Amino acid sequence: MYEKRPEEDARYHDTWRLLKKYRDVTWSLELSIRQVKNQFRIDYDCSIEDFLESIYMAGADLGGTDIENHARCIERSYKMLTLLENSVNLLRTHHQSGEVYYWILYYSFLSPQKLKNVEEIIEALHPHIRDISFSTYYRLRKAAVEALSSVLWGFSAQDTLKTLDCFFPPDV
Repeated sequence: MYEKRPEEDARYHDTWRLLKKYRDVTWSLELSIRQVKNQFRIDYDCSIEDFLESIYMAGADLGGTDIENHARCIERSYKMLTLLENSVNLLRTHHQSGEVYYWILYYSFLSPQKLKNVEEIIEALHPHIRDISFSTYYRLRKAAVEALSSVLWGFSAQDTLKTLDCFFPPDV
């Protein structure tokens, strides 16, 4: 029987896509913030913080402006990254295999520089996970994505009901 890889399994699709885009989003967010800061220096000869403070003190409304739209886009990306980072840290500190899963996720998706291939990832994992093979790496990566999915999106209602039924059988 063929078992789907995480990137093929709809249950983990959002998590897989989020992890695959993490480096790109982080880079884009950093560039956007730098561009906005530089543009403010050029246009207003002050920092964003000083500009916003003066606007708020004056009671001005930035609603509907390019500044507001750009700020909302940056804020949305920042919140998504923060959610992912907090979820990974929660997984690391509270899951029984959290430390192992953390390092798998870190070198596979979250490290600032993408490693070239699985061989490099496994080499980077050696200080954290002894004697890791290719098959073990793929098995642990799938388990880490599944565990992270549970943290990010919670259990599906169907899974939750099955678990609850084990502990609290329905009255028949």
